[in-house]
Amino acid sequence: MRKLLLPLLLPVLLASSFSAGARDNPLLQPSTLPLGYPHFDQLQDADFAPALQAGMALHWREVDTILRNPAAPTFENTVEALERAGRLLGRTQNMLGSLSGTDNNPTRQALQQRFAPEMAAHRDRIALDPRLFARIDSLLKAKPKLDAEQQRLLERMHRNLRRAGAELPLDKQQRLREINSELAQMGAEFNRKVQAGVNDAALFITDRAALTGLSDAEIDALKQADGRFRIALQNTTGQPLLHRLQYRHLREQLYKASIARGSQGDANDTTALVSRFAALRAERAALLGFATYADFELQEQTAKEVKTVNALLRQLAPAAVASARKEQAALQQLADQEQDAAGKPRFALQAWDWDFYSERLRAVQHGYDGEQLRPYLELQTVLERGVFHAATELFGLNFKRRHDLPVYHPDVQVWEVFAPNGKTQALLLFDFYARPSKRGGAWANGYVRQSRLFGEKPVVGNHMNIPKPAAGQPTLLTWDETKTLFHEFGHNLHSMLSDIRYPGLAGTPRDYVEFPSQVNEMWQTWPSVFKHYARHHQTGAPMPEALLNKVLGAGTFNQGYATTEYLGATLLDQRWHQLSLAEVPKPEMVMAFEARVLEQEGFGPAQTLVAPRYRSPYFSHMVGGYSAGYYSYLWSELLDATTVEWIEKNGGLSRQVGEQLKRHVLAIGGSKDIMAEFETMVGSKPKLEPYLKRRGLSLNN
Repeated sequence: MRKLLLPLLLPVLLASSFSAGARDNPLLQPSTLPLGYPHFDQLQDADFAPALQAGMALHWREVDTILRNPAAPTFENTVEALERAGRLLGRTQNMLGSLSGTDNNPTRQALQQRFAPEMAAHRDRIALDPRLFARIDSLLKAKPKLDAEQQRLLERMHRNLRRAGAELPLDKQQRLREINSELAQMGAEFNRKVQAGVNDAALFITDRAALTGLSDAEIDALKQADGRFRIALQNTTGQPLLHRLQYRHLREQLYKASIARGSQGDANDTTALVSRFAALRAERAALLGFATYADFELQEQTAKEVKTVNALLRQLAPAAVASARKEQAALQQLADQEQDAAGKPRFALQAWDWDFYSERLRAVQHGYDGEQLRPYLELQTVLERGVFHAATELFGLNFKRRHDLPVYHPDVQVWEVFAPNGKTQALLLFDFYARPSKRGGAWANGYVRQSRLFGEKPVVGNHMNIPKPAAGQPTLLTWDETKTLFHEFGHNLHSMLSDIRYPGLAGTPRDYVEFPSQVNEMWQTWPSVFKHYARHHQTGAPMPEALLNKVLGAGTFNQGYATTEYLGATLLDQRWHQLSLAEVPKPEMVMAFEARVLEQEGFGPAQTLVAPRYRSPYFSHMVGGYSAGYYSYLWSELLDATTVEWIEKNGGLSRQVGEQLKRHVLAIGGSKDIMAEFETMVGSKPKLEPYLKRRGLSLNN
């Protein structure tokens, strides 16, 4: 009956949104392109609002039909039916969210702000409908005969409904709806302000000589139509050019512009939003019976408890800070020598000097600097002969460029991915270059997610923010950008090699999701992979082995700094989310709270040489999907370091290792106990020692 009703209902639902003869909205039907690849060429911003409205209406009709079914609940008529519902809405939401990150504009920003509270209300309408929880609860208690994957899905649905407030009394449910609506609207506003803040903080330089340290081609790429040179910012505290700009005053300007974002009382100030987020999340957690929001979030993670995360962070923080202080002393000594040689007065090293002098110290201690590597790290070569090559050796995947599929921006590349049997495995989009319409950082996303229930294969994206060179110039990566490309491709592999039946089991806990991508970073320096891609962009000559050995020998260089800046942000995230409602600071006290936390946790005053990777006003992870979960990168690296040790002992880059990674990590999603699978693969629980060794840290400092 339901299968017959839905095709009849759809035209009725859409009639109010489209007049006769109006153009077809590509969001309203599944794509006709391979694997459901999006019709970017047909999509218009005006398509989103009617598709979202129709999607919510249709989704509710689908769910309501399930809940009105007079038959006793079964897995098929309830759980699987819920999995099949909401396809139009999910497709539309996914497209708007993806394009808002990669190619945003005022219309899309307005759409997100308009529909965020409506979507929150729609989700609550379903999750808080008492009929739904009653149906799922009775089915769970009936203990039907299900296979392991079906049982996990049923249990996850039941748990998710409880965590959504299904068992709360009506007055508390109403307050929960209000909180969810406000949080959703604020999230869209925060993202808008952060992106605007990044763009508005760009520096404009009139004197070409002030950019000494950059190549002529790089300086030309910064030149604007009015003759000025624009230094764009990334949404991190540290900025890529700080390690190369020779003029100290310009480094200071760039650094101060970066850390000031979001806290200057201007149109892009986010401190009121940060305070309000913390307050609403604390209230929400209390409504649901948790001491803090961090307790609520961690219940679903592999770490499980706040005390576990706090203990780990406070064990590592002193070691990281001690290592950073040693690095600071060495940098100061080098800076003193250089200034003496130039006949200039000495100065106390500041935060904007760290990257600049660390590059010089690397040259002194290890015989190279990052600029020596860039000619050997041409983007397309790294991608095809490095990233793809490792995936072929591990998993038997092959890659072919597609030029026949539409893209949302001319810079985007599309690749078809083939399984070892020659059949299409996935489609993969690469969007490498920074632009004002794109959010900062690097990330992977899914346009179509794998599911055996729907017979769907993945369409995934890989996004970075590499400065685009001038026309005709090669894109030469830094060492860190190369690492990031391997990292984000690890997320792509996790999606492309997924083999789950139900979409509801596609995800993994947040503190696990970075694990596969961090493992994939190891192939950046794996000898056979490195020699395959690290070739001079002009001559094709391989990077000299002596230079490679210097890179490998510097593996722990500056890791005190890197670990400290990460831990600073991680501790901020935890402390913000371990507040009760009464403890949340007012907007005017947000920065004072941040400074106090850093000092209490052993990171010194606010003007420390090692600032957090993200400060609270532009900490998008903390406000977004990684709330109380930014520790995930550390937690995942414990799994990663243990796994790398296992890989090195079991044959390294081989199809046998790849099959084990696929079987126990990449393919299973949430369909199995992921930590049990991890322990089965490596033969132990995650260990701290490999992580400490990698970072050059000692707990005895």
